[in-house]
Amino acid sequence: MARYKDVDTQPRFLPIDLARQLQPGTFEHALNQLLDQELDLSSFDTRFCNDATGASAYPPALLLKVVLFAYSRGIVSSRAMAAACREQVTFMALIGDRAPHFTTLAGFVRSLGDDIARIFTQVLYICDRQGLIGREMFAIDGVKLPSNASKARSGTRAEFERQAVKLEAAVQSMLQRHRAEDRRAAAPDVAAKTSQRIERLQHEAADLRRWLRQNPDERRGSRGTVRKSNRTDAESAKMATSKGVIQGYTGVAAVDGKHQIIVEAQAHGTGSEQELLVPVVRAMRDVLAPDSLISADAGYHSEANLKQLAELQVSALIADNGMRKRDERFATQARHKARPDPLYDKSPTTKSTRLYQPKDFDYDPVRQTCVCPAGNKLYRNGSDCVFRGYAAVKFRGTVRDCVPCEQRDRCLRSPQTSRTRQVAFFKGKAASAPVSHTDRMKQRIDTPEGRALYGRRFAIVEPVFANLRHNKRLDRFTLRGRVKVNAQWQLYCLVHNIEKLAHQGYAQ
Repeated sequence: MARYKDVDTQPRFLPIDLARQLQPGTFEHALNQLLDQELDLSSFDTRFCNDATGASAYPPALLLKVVLFAYSRGIVSSRAMAAACREQVTFMALIGDRAPHFTTLAGFVRSLGDDIARIFTQVLYICDRQGLIGREMFAIDGVKLPSNASKARSGTRAEFERQAVKLEAAVQSMLQRHRAEDRRAAAPDVAAKTSQRIERLQHEAADLRRWLRQNPDERRGSRGTVRKSNRTDAESAKMATSKGVIQGYTGVAAVDGKHQIIVEAQAHGTGSEQELLVPVVRAMRDVLAPDSLISADAGYHSEANLKQLAELQVSALIADNGMRKRDERFATQARHKARPDPLYDKSPTTKSTRLYQPKDFDYDPVRQTCVCPAGNKLYRNGSDCVFRGYAAVKFRGTVRDCVPCEQRDRCLRSPQTSRTRQVAFFKGKAASAPVSHTDRMKQRIDTPEGRALYGRRFAIVEPVFANLRHNKRLDRFTLRGRVKVNAQWQLYCLVHNIEKLAHQGYAQ
């Protein structure tokens, strides 16, 4: 019968050289080299006034090692970080025998603020020194992530006012029932539960009233529209995603095309990507070369954004919503969208309308004639009309045909006041209309060269988000407030860049 050696996995003291646990080419080795030899962390010294009195503080380099290495392993909780410092050998190799308490780690992450932006810039300089930034093409994109805020606590001031009134009315009604039950000598447990519920509702109503007093103005967007506020995190926003509505922030990243280095990272409490393009481009002006190209998807497209990029003299390829409809390569995309999806249905929803559209009319552009769905001929009352820069031909029905027509309800928006139907058929851009920035972008992106360049955008930026979200397990922000969330987003992007340095042979 075969005999095997016993395997003993009981705890024991082992002679381990901690320095040899940080192997060259690994993330932890590059992180240790950066924070001990390369980066300037003197800005953290201003936090402490313990040179003469007080206890000694943990070095900022040690705390950064713990946080960044934990993020690279998908560990976000400060308690889990503190436990790893006591139990995992690699953490011990980075920090020695100085295992910080979880409250120290949590407070350090919350207070990073602008300090992490300076570290991000220094690491970016080292990436450039190593030749990892090509400056030929940058891809900008964002990801919407939930934050540490309750979606149920979102609303406008008017909605919060109605909630407060409803809560106060419920409290009064419950108090009346409670007094009636007291007179009837109700059971003690029922009275206790009623009192607890009244106290909770009173607390919620008082909290609402306090918030309304402290925030007398509505939160508004860039165009002056009212946005819903959140009483848990006032700077977060309710956003619609493909997987539902979330309460959170949008993390935006600008990625270089050579080695997928993140050159700019920002987090904003808005779901409108159009507002985020220009701030990101302005922040990365020092990285741009005169011939650098910036690409972004249709979510960042607007005439105002293209105008500002032209004023900044930045070359860009920004897709519009109709780009794929003009591209013959996507001619069969409808059949793929119609396929059932286990998470959500991508097929477009059909909106029922009772009014006839121009496509329902029989228009002959050669003979310049038009026949309505009821079979009546319309007369032309404008052959060279211009609507918002587009040339059109107008037709109108006659009174003798439209007034007695039995299909007025399906043809006219207001059949009680409108007597005849008017319809217009567009012929394209008017010759007198000025060429907009959107028209120039369409002409550029529809060329074979433009399509080839724009096609690189997906391969540049999407693997970065896949690394952060899947490999690093970034599924939500754990902090509140834009400054703190922005610092946490930059910490994750910093992990990505240090990982790239390690893979490219840094400090070997």
